[in-house]
Amino acid sequence: MRLPAWSKSFGVQVTIALIAGVVLGLIARSWGPVSESQDNWLGQTLDTIGSSYVTLLKAAVVPLVITAIIASIGNLRKVTNAAKLAMSTLLWFALTALIAVVLGLILGVVIQPGAHADAASLNPGAPDSQGSWIGFLTGLVPVNFLGLEVATSADDGGSLTSEVNFNILQLIIVSGAIGIAAVKVGKAAEPFLEFVEAALAVVQKVVWWIVRIAPIGTLGLIGNAVNSYGWSTMGSLLWFVVAVYVGLAIVFFGVYPALARANGLSMRQYFSGVWPAAQMGFVSRSSIGTMPVTQKVATDNFGVPHSYAAFAVPFGATTKMDGCAAIYPAIAAVFVAQFFGIDLSLIQYLLIIFVAVIGSAATAGTTGATVMLTLTLSTLGLPLEGVGLLLAIEPIVDMGRTALNVSGQALIPAIVAKRHEILDVERFDAPRINGYVPVEEDADVDESLTEAAADTARSAESARTSEPTRSSEPARSGESVG
Repeated sequence: MRLPAWSKSFGVQVTIALIAGVVLGLIARSWGPVSESQDNWLGQTLDTIGSSYVTLLKAAVVPLVITAIIASIGNLRKVTNAAKLAMSTLLWFALTALIAVVLGLILGVVIQPGAHADAASLNPGAPDSQGSWIGFLTGLVPVNFLGLEVATSADDGGSLTSEVNFNILQLIIVSGAIGIAAVKVGKAAEPFLEFVEAALAVVQKVVWWIVRIAPIGTLGLIGNAVNSYGWSTMGSLLWFVVAVYVGLAIVFFGVYPALARANGLSMRQYFSGVWPAAQMGFVSRSSIGTMPVTQKVATDNFGVPHSYAAFAVPFGATTKMDGCAAIYPAIAAVFVAQFFGIDLSLIQYLLIIFVAVIGSAATAGTTGATVMLTLTLSTLGLPLEGVGLLLAIEPIVDMGRTALNVSGQALIPAIVAKRHEILDVERFDAPRINGYVPVEEDADVDESLTEAAADTARSAESARTSEPTRSSEPARSGESVG
């Protein structure tokens, strides 16, 4: 039995997953906390599904970052005025971050989410990891080729366990150095760069498969949040969620289209073109995981040259974070100050702006913005225990933050390309089919099999009625599409 067409929509699947996650989370919470009842298999299952999906995304980060950064730098050799393009990209990243963080501060002061929070239902707690300027600087120095770190810990029984982690900043530094070296070597490094580009295409396809099962991960993450914290805790943070999403909406629906319009680009085409990346970022909660889609949006929908997009999008996926590194930490810092009854000075507000514009690279990772928030709080001298206040709604706000992140990562390359007169304006203004190119390439298996069978039948018919030299043409056409 074939499923109805509407059920194949990714947006519909996400909506169903969100609703199902809330319902299952409420059921699991009614059975009692997992820590007190081993019979709460539903709560354990939701936790396992959500954490497993995040782990799956993290597993793809190392090969994706390495191949993307090397290939992006290698592609700059094909671009004229590469240095000017790179500098323009950096400046536009900084400009939009500045606008976003100022907007976040204004909303935090006006809405005052910390004043509406119920202290009795919230539990302050320091995060397991935190960011600092010293840590940021030392993190730039690679400890080994892949930036891998092994952490050893002992459990309650005294057994030692080892966990391998990676430092995304070190991965970027190492990959950048290799990419620059390959460009400097010249012709002899061409086979290496071609291999990296091929490896990147393979890794992006795998990441695309992971992102496609994001509704399952979303169900687990939302369900576990509801089960762990309940409506009383999450409801106490309603004003904070509202403030964050108002800020995200203003940037997405106001600032970004205004910048596009100011540079001669259609606002309508911006919205229809960026929607695939925004939707995927909302579900995956990972700028790096969404990077293949973001790059397709930049090149196929916005008309950014492949050689420049191959540099700007991966670079933006690790440093361009208007949601995670600007709006969110600004509102969160104001929230923490209001919650603990601390009045922020003008200097502290300026420090928030400075951290957002300069320290965005500290947010580089798969999901979440804890590092950036702790970096902001420590710079201001605010209690790091304030991070624990916001854990209940982390999955909810992280979805919107990431959607805004990837939207900016796709738009800024288009603006820079337009200003440097290398943008394919006709492609930017062209109509989109469902607004989502990757959906056509990754159609359902049933549809793919049907199309393949049809192509085979047409080829067979052509072979019977045409000359042998022409019978292979339909097959070649089918291959070029897939």
